[in-house]
Amino acid sequence: MAEDDADDDAAPGWEAIDAALGRVYPGQEPKHYGTLIKWMLGGPDPLDGISVWKRTEPVPHWHYVSYGLSELYAKESEDAEVSGWGFELTFRLVCAVADEEPPVWAISLMQNLARYVFKSGNVLRDGEWMDINGPIALETTTELRALAFITDPELPAIDTPHGKVQFLQIVGLTLDEMEAGKHWQTRGLLDALRPHMPLWTTDLARTSLLDAPGVRDAVDAGTARDGSSMGMLFVPALGWSRQQRILRSPLTIIRMGAGHIEELLQALALRLPFGRPLSLVGSDQSILFTPGEAAAASEDDGRLRVKLDPAALEQLRAALKPATGTYRVPILPGIVWEVEQTVIRDAEGAVVRTVG
Repeated sequence: MAEDDADDDAAPGWEAIDAALGRVYPGQEPKHYGTLIKWMLGGPDPLDGISVWKRTEPVPHWHYVSYGLSELYAKESEDAEVSGWGFELTFRLVCAVADEEPPVWAISLMQNLARYVFKSGNVLRDGEWMDINGPIALETTTELRALAFITDPELPAIDTPHGKVQFLQIVGLTLDEMEAGKHWQTRGLLDALRPHMPLWTTDLARTSLLDAPGVRDAVDAGTARDGSSMGMLFVPALGWSRQQRILRSPLTIIRMGAGHIEELLQALALRLPFGRPLSLVGSDQSILFTPGEAAAASEDDGRLRVKLDPAALEQLRAALKPATGTYRVPILPGIVWEVEQTVIRDAEGAVVRTVG
């Protein structure tokens, strides 16, 4: 990235973003970091630029805003109501009053997230979370190793000549905070954390806020009241098959990694009793768990459907372990669970840890 003026005579989308930030920071000229070679011309960075404003209230912090996930120059997408991917990223990073330059690692983080969106086609949304399998700032000792996404509290959605654009703020979380959000809801967790992190500013030096006054009580009460809002788990090593048997119902074999067993069992316990299904999605196959009056397994249009009544759910939680092996549940004799070792790697492919 190189510091740049970012002027473009034919950039109505860019100008609309500038106007929105001008209302928050009247008279302040941001620091701007522009991409040398644009993505459309084969460059490595999807964002055309990132601007950074400095704040002193309610706590000193840098406010980063991206340019490039929406349509900055011309309307090319088919949806007239939405500009590009429909959002731009923002990030608020705590700083010292005397700091003069915003950390570059935050710019890299935003580019990496934009790269994920461009390559995968997955749109980031308010209330979602992401485990990045490492510190949010590489080569640091921070406990923040996960991200949450929420509408920027000072930047409502805007209408541009190319459609609507939302501002989605990145928030750094500790792993236990991320787990709490998964078990309840990310938005509820962030609302509980906000009194201790104004405007959801990210502070690399902080530790978990779950034990801060009022946070644990709010999370526990919300989880008991609402259950979990997480309706899907991505399990890369997921697989299943069905074997026909003479004079008996088919045998269903479910294969998954040990590293996802505890997460599955917790999610089932916080979804099915509340009348909500849970979908497991793998690289090639998927399984839909639903509450039912009787436990059963069936195949429906290429997807495995597993109904669990309260007794079956209780037996499954008691029997299935995050360790390599074969498991059966008495109330579901037609299902065999084959649990394999999970190997977790960082962004460079190095093994971080193994489970099972």
